[in-house]
This record gives sequence, structure tokens and C-alpha cells, in this order.
Amino acid sequence: MLSFILRTLWLIWSWLELAAFTVFLYLLAWLPQALIRNFYHHLFHIWCASFVRALGVDLHLHEKNVRPLPEQYILIANHPSAFEDVGIPSLFNAYPLAKAGVRDWFIVGKINQAAGTMFVKRDNKDSRNAAYESLLQTLKNGKNVVIFPEGGCKGRRIHSRFEYGAFDLSLTTGIPILPVFLHYEAQETFEWRAPHTLLHKMWHFMTSQNDQANYYLYDAIYPAGFEDKQVYTEHVHNLYVQWQSRYLE
Repeated sequence: MLSFILRTLWLIWSWLELAAFTVFLYLLAWLPQALIRNFYHHLFHIWCASFVRALGVDLHLHEKNVRPLPEQYILIANHPSAFEDVGIPSLFNAYPLAKAGVRDWFIVGKINQAAGTMFVKRDNKDSRNAAYESLLQTLKNGKNVVIFPEGGCKGRRIHSRFEYGAFDLSLTTGIPILPVFLHYEAQETFEWRAPHTLLHKMWHFMTSQNDQANYYLYDAIYPAGFEDKQVYTEHVHNLYVQWQSRYLE
């Protein structure tokens, strides 16, 4: 009983903190980019961590990498849930690629746009090409990016194939892929499935009996040695299938 009361009080405080921070970031987002670009993304990183606390998720980064992180990387991850939209930016200094619909989300969309999140309509070739160019320019500017190579939120099981985009970018720029495998212990609760809305899932996260989220970070994979994007993509996809067998079965 006491633990329930303490958790409830902590969540109330966390939501008050998040609400105040959200209003602050939302107002800042209306300022010209020239005024906020040097610090807004850092505030977005802190805001995502605040969001994680408010959702009551116990997020752990398991560093399975043997080598140090590269100076620059293209982070990829599987995409079983909506939670990683704040989970990954709370842990990594990287600029994500999100579905175009995120830009239209109330308040949150404006904050993401100001923070440098890139958007894509996955079923539109012109939008995919524009997103690729945005990612390429972001990498040329010395920043890290986040891409979900399954091409959307595909559920707890690894999709049958990865899209080529992240691997094409890696081959073009020489910047390595940084793989992160995401595992939620309450898989059924965290998994995104229609017709759930974002509000449904947030409630599921907060009321889950098991709030453990495990993000497994592995060594960066360099493009040298891969003859083309297909071979590169299939190699990394096979790694994810192996990690799935380790953590989900």
C-alpha cells in the first residue's frame, strides 16, 4: 500500500514537472530557429527524459558494446512500441526520423519540429527522397541521426526485412551504424497495435505491472567490407534476428 502511494505521488510530481517543461518548450518553439538552434535540441533531450519519468517506465541502457562509441553514428533500432519516440532521445544525442503524422500532434509536434526531428510520409516517394536528403545533410553537419529500419512500428517481432535507407546513408558517408535492440518485459502491454491511440498506450505504460524497458547497445558496425546496401542490410537484419532469439524467446 505504501509503495503504491509513493509511486502515485512520484507520478503526480513527474507530470507536473513535465507539464511545466512542455509549456516552456512549446513557447520557445515559436521563436526563430536562429535564436534557439544552439540549445533547443539539448532541452528536447532533457524533456524526453522527463517524459520517461512521467510515464513511470524503468528504462535501462545495457552497454553490450566492447568498443567505445564512435564520434558520429547512425543509430538504428527495432520499433515495437510508441515509447521509443521519447526513450531513445532521452538516452542518445541524435536527431530522429519520424512519421509525418508526428508533426501534427498537439503541442508535441511543434516541439519535435523545433528540436530538429525529421519527418517522412513512408508511402510517398518524394517525401522519402526529401527525408533522405535531410538525413544526409544532418550527418554532413556532424550530427547523429536515428532511423527505424523496419519502416514503422511493426510490433514486438523483428519485421521480415529492413529498409535500405540507413545502410545506404552509412555507405555513402562512411558513418557507422549503431545498433540498439529494444526489449520491453511487458511485451503485450508496450506493443503498439491498432486501434490503440497514443493516449491509450500512455495509460498502458503508466499502469503496467512490469515497467522495465531494456535497451541493449551493441558495437558500431562500419560500412567498410560490405559490397552494397543489400548485403549490409541483410547482415544487420540477421543480427537483430539473433538478438530477438536471445531476449524474446
